[in-house]
Amino acid sequence: QVQLVESGGGSVQPGWSLRVSCAASGFTCSIYSMTWVRQAPGKDLEWVSSIDSRGGSTVYADSVKGRFTISRDNAKNTLYLKMNSLRPEDTALYSCARGGRSVRPDAYSLRGQGTQVTVSS
Repeated sequence: QVQLVESGGGSVQPGWSLRVSCAASGFTCSIYSMTWVRQAPGKDLEWVSSIDSRGGSTVYADSVKGRFTISRDNAKNTLYLKMNSLRPEDTALYSCARGGRSVRPDAYSLRGQGTQVTVSS
């Protein structure tokens, strides 16, 4: 079964760090660029970061640049997002998607169900 399953979300205080993971199955993840998107309550889906198939090129939204790091382990078919210096405005459902950066974050043909990240004091 082709799917993406996220894990690692939770509730943290502002300034803390968290790493979320995305396990791919049913397809060869290593030949695809991969992406993280997020959706805050009452807001549109937002593109966060993308990484190329080999992990050599990464791009970030301005809102997370310098705080978040995307990475991947192709041997494990797993994508990661390390989030540092978390802010309340980072509170969202974080999902991974198959494909590179898109102006239509809602248009990915394969996207996981997401893992909730809540940042609150």
